[in-house]
Amino acid sequence: MNNNTARDTEQTPTQPTDTGGHVLSLPLGELQVDREPHSYERWMIGKLLRMAGSPPVRFRLWNGEAIEPDQGKADFTLQVTDPKALRSLAANPNLAFGDLYSAGRLQLIDGDLPDLLETLYRHVHRAMQNWPRWLETLWRNHAPRATGIDEARENIHHHYDLGNEFYRLWLDQAEMQYTCAYFETPDATLEQAQLAKLEHVCRKLRLGPGMTVVEAGCGWGGLARYMARHYGVKVHAYNISREQIAFAREEAGRQQLDHLIEYVEDDYRNIKGEYDAFVSIGMLEHVGKENYQALSDLIKRSLKPDGLALLHSIGRNRPMLMNAWIEKRIFPGAYPPSIGEFMGICEANDFSVLDVENLRLHYAQTLTHWKERFDQNEDKVTAMYDEHFTRAWRMYLSGSIGAFRASSLQLFQVVFSHGENNNIPRSRQDLYTSPATPEEA
Repeated sequence: MNNNTARDTEQTPTQPTDTGGHVLSLPLGELQVDREPHSYERWMIGKLLRMAGSPPVRFRLWNGEAIEPDQGKADFTLQVTDPKALRSLAANPNLAFGDLYSAGRLQLIDGDLPDLLETLYRHVHRAMQNWPRWLETLWRNHAPRATGIDEARENIHHHYDLGNEFYRLWLDQAEMQYTCAYFETPDATLEQAQLAKLEHVCRKLRLGPGMTVVEAGCGWGGLARYMARHYGVKVHAYNISREQIAFAREEAGRQQLDHLIEYVEDDYRNIKGEYDAFVSIGMLEHVGKENYQALSDLIKRSLKPDGLALLHSIGRNRPMLMNAWIEKRIFPGAYPPSIGEFMGICEANDFSVLDVENLRLHYAQTLTHWKERFDQNEDKVTAMYDEHFTRAWRMYLSGSIGAFRASSLQLFQVVFSHGENNNIPRSRQDLYTSPATPEEA
């Protein structure tokens, strides 16, 4: 069949969408393509690979034909099931790669998904420095959605109110921590590493009995319970996720800690009062940089003169937008700040930065544990939702592993205080006088 004159008889109907705007997968049997690839489609794949920095990736087309990488052997093989998928991938890989994988129209048939995505991040990062302006414009990520009070509630509902049972399948069983763990030793379990993270945070805040703490964005409430149980502090913990707050309150009651903890179902912007410590673990990514000044002002008025603040957040080495697929499908409104933007929060109100720690590789290890548990419960996840959802979350977890390994993402823990506060630690030595990791969890 002549590739230049062949009739395109692919039978790929318009993809249906669910109420959340996700592209639903079609049974692969419905993706029928009764023609050979056109020559321009082969050229398109070669061009796509070169623009991505010539990664060691082989493309297998809908007719079984393979397009090999320009340089060396292929470590990975991606199968494209139909021509429309190929055109979508070439038009905007930042968005289409995740959508097509989720829909089963782009399949990894040789290689490990986190390894593939790490490889792509590394190659693209080098290649994009030489991209022409038109390509950078075509493939650019879009600005994150708004994060005002009403929008923030919708954004959080999209991700965190998927159901506690879903997250229970693959998070740690100790405190349901959906943030970076602290692997003090490489062989620590996920449960041990998450408790070590909580202990590490408490030590950095120099907590003691009778102190008061406010937490902005408390997740399922594990840090608040840990602080109350082990340090005897009183905690006001804010969250706008109804599912998480309900879980947190139930757990605090079960552990007989509710006399020390008040879980507040409200936006962090409505925090009132003064506290000995201000802490936020994994919320800054959702604040939006247009709200950094307001956050800095909030911390200034919430923190007592001798108080300490700690912000723990995914970040960047330089300002960059979140990947389009992650922002649109998984984390609406997400924006990880660069370290400079992070410091701007402190500069805005003359805070003194006392400690900066980067736990990037700890997050890669945390995500690896999460993905292993997710994969073990894949059938349960699919039964709860559908195959498209399962593939999307596999992509999200794998892409996050790759991003932290490739240093596309960082994880910053920053401790700071009022600039005039002289009651500050003179060294970090007290953080390490004993292991943060419990013997059992």
